[in-house]
Amino acid sequence: MPPIPGSGLAKGLAVTLRTMTKKTVTEQYPDVQPELPPRTRGVIGLFEENCTVCMLCARECPDWCIYIDSHKETVPAAAPGGRERSRNVLDRFAIDFSLCMYCGICIEVCPFDALFWSPEFEYSETDIRDLTHERDKLREWMWTVPAPPALDPGAEEPKELAAARKTADKLAAQREAAEQEAAEREAAAQDAARPEQEGRE
Repeated sequence: MPPIPGSGLAKGLAVTLRTMTKKTVTEQYPDVQPELPPRTRGVIGLFEENCTVCMLCARECPDWCIYIDSHKETVPAAAPGGRERSRNVLDRFAIDFSLCMYCGICIEVCPFDALFWSPEFEYSETDIRDLTHERDKLREWMWTVPAPPALDPGAEEPKELAAARKTADKLAAQREAAEQEAAEREAAAQDAARPEQEGRE
């Protein structure tokens, strides 16, 4: 059956009329800050202590907007007769947010949890060169990273927590058994000493 002429126009006008009768809601930004979802991709923060200069984030970045410089340092042997080891030391870690496309690949591939998403989005600049954030600036963004969400109540307990709890329970049981054994020994010693005291009296 062919469509009735003008039916599309009538539908469009109906949508327009319905929208016209609804009250508009305007967010008063910047006077009122928006309520952002917890997983908002605003800016990337760097937790420098966790970075091992493995270069995975820079290699996997599709835009090549991560710049890392490092040098090697020799660590003396921990014990006599041991061998010296070398480790990478981070000299520079920078992200050019004028190139970044906020894909999050760098955060996903980081094996040591050194990069985090922050919901902060107010870091526009008048000069594009100022959008390259060095490691000091990236470290400051870490203070704005929200805490991780709580686990689903029905979720399985992480294996690490279960293992830690099992070890803690085992140590607590051993301590309790040792205390109980010490108390029994002390009580037995007191019982053995009581007849001698009675005989002296």
